[in-house]
Amino acid sequence: MSNPSGYSHQSIPANAPSEHSFSLERHGRKWAFLYVKSRSITSSAPVFHDNATISGRVEVDLAKPETFKGISIAIHAGTTAVGQEEAVFLQLSQDLWSPPNKSSTQLNGKHSWPFELTLPSQVSVTESKTNVGTYFLPPNFSERASPVYIDYKFVVTFRRGRFRPDQTLSPYFAYVPLRFPQPPSPLRQLAFREGSPLPGPNVDPEGWQTSKPIKLSGVLFNTKRIEAECTLSVAKPLSYAVRSPIPLVIKFECNDRQALDLLANPKATRLFLVRSIATGANATDEGTPKRSNNLFLEGVGKAVFWPSSISGSTEGTRSLQGELNLKSSLKPTFVFPRLSIGYSLDLLPFEPPGFSPSNKEGTILLSQRIEIVTRPAPGVITRSYAPPGYEGPDGGDYNRAIAFLENGNQRFYRHHGL
Repeated sequence: MSNPSGYSHQSIPANAPSEHSFSLERHGRKWAFLYVKSRSITSSAPVFHDNATISGRVEVDLAKPETFKGISIAIHAGTTAVGQEEAVFLQLSQDLWSPPNKSSTQLNGKHSWPFELTLPSQVSVTESKTNVGTYFLPPNFSERASPVYIDYKFVVTFRRGRFRPDQTLSPYFAYVPLRFPQPPSPLRQLAFREGSPLPGPNVDPEGWQTSKPIKLSGVLFNTKRIEAECTLSVAKPLSYAVRSPIPLVIKFECNDRQALDLLANPKATRLFLVRSIATGANATDEGTPKRSNNLFLEGVGKAVFWPSSISGSTEGTRSLQGELNLKSSLKPTFVFPRLSIGYSLDLLPFEPPGFSPSNKEGTILLSQRIEIVTRPAPGVITRSYAPPGYEGPDGGDYNRAIAFLENGNQRFYRHHGL
């Protein structure tokens, strides 16, 4: 599988490694231990990135002699769909200890064995009898009510032999693929560095992707029918890092000044970040129509807007500048067998006071696919331009706006594009 558009792989400054510990307990006494080094900034779980070399040690502290047939450690990763067997896509193992001979199978006291395992950046996955694909390792994914899970874990196995069950220590860890967007336009980078106003689509056309005119129509105050147009400009490249804002511009055109002022009300604009989770056999095939049971959509962010002249001001036009902040908890865009995650910016009909749009409820005026990555472009420091007090909501009302069930289990599929 080729590298996704806009992705790049680069090294980043590393945090000082920390050590995580896990143990097995018997009769109130801990006797087996796993120590793992990672660069996680929290103590909750180890975190690893592309091509990470994972090192640590396994220890035992035995109060009396015990018989073992062998001790090993493995890294195990797989996708699990509800009601189905796990599909393992990664299995790395290392033997730590085995009896030197048949008569020396006992261990007693304290022992320690170091290990070192290296994560690949890509894996080959058998998708069908005739199709084997190569994919980047996906991030771990586990959410309440999710139909599919991706888990990474260590498995330390203490083999006991016949008539005695093996004992295992199996803590989970997090895998975060490092993905970087291409840098923004030179003019936007200059504005970020200097803290100067963001150059709009008229000044910096290579820095924005602008939609074709979107027709708007409706009835104003139950008496006057109006016609208008708008365009949505989204900052390029269409790949953005978590914990950063997506710059946006909406420009309205209308011959009716009253209608124009109402449409250009920032509170009337509804632009959402929508996450799509594709599951099942066709999760990697974007060209295959998705059914109601294998595509899950959820609003995970909402843009905020404010009046601006960033797009140029002329008679009969108004412009709004906006941002959509990407939360740190968002998983990056990825494509993988049985589970793929994508994102889009969905523009819904405007809701100014006194205006009844002609669009049916649940209409999506425009849907622009974007990529979400885990790190900003090297050397680029993004900047928020939102005035004080403009904080984006979480996007949950998107589900109500297009008649989803509150718990997100209602699914539907739509075809829109920029």
